[in-house]
Amino acid sequence: MGRRTIITGVPGVGKTTVIDGALKKLEEEGITYQSINFGSFMFDVASHEGKVKDRDQIRKLDRNVQKELQRMAAKAIAAIAGNVIIDTHCSIRTTKGFLPGLPEWVLTELKPDMLILVETDEDQILQRRLKDPTRIRDMEGGKSIGEHQQFNRMIAGAIATQTGCMVKFVKNQDFLLDQAIQDMTESLR
Repeated sequence: MGRRTIITGVPGVGKTTVIDGALKKLEEEGITYQSINFGSFMFDVASHEGKVKDRDQIRKLDRNVQKELQRMAAKAIAAIAGNVIIDTHCSIRTTKGFLPGLPEWVLTELKPDMLILVETDEDQILQRRLKDPTRIRDMEGGKSIGEHQQFNRMIAGAIATQTGCMVKFVKNQDFLLDQAIQDMTESLR
């Protein structure tokens, strides 16, 4: 079994961009990871069952349906051999509040070695969201984004306490993507 690394951040922080850059650098060094998007696993199951038409609808499903999708995705990911990156969210903002993206039943299956939380300034996240035509996101202001990032930090601490995994923060600021990629690469070596 390889390393299990969970990489998370609020929507629009650029975590997937940082992950892709780090994976490219690691591959040049002969270090391989399989990058798994937790939401894609959930979407594939939900879509197959006719529950959603696009990925952004998942967070609006009934809480119990979301829990079951999480459980099924975690089991599928846990079965993958080798080094694995799980690209996901610590929490998902729903119409009724925050839903944990990594509840106990998911963590028990995944058994992470490390959690990397990608963050940046709220105004940068807001601007990135506004420029991304590929996603349908609920609009929220900078203060709300900041609260979401703070809540994710609290969840990261709880995850570390529960699983014993290491926690690392990577800052993905505008015009400093190379630095974020380097920080991520060093964490994954």
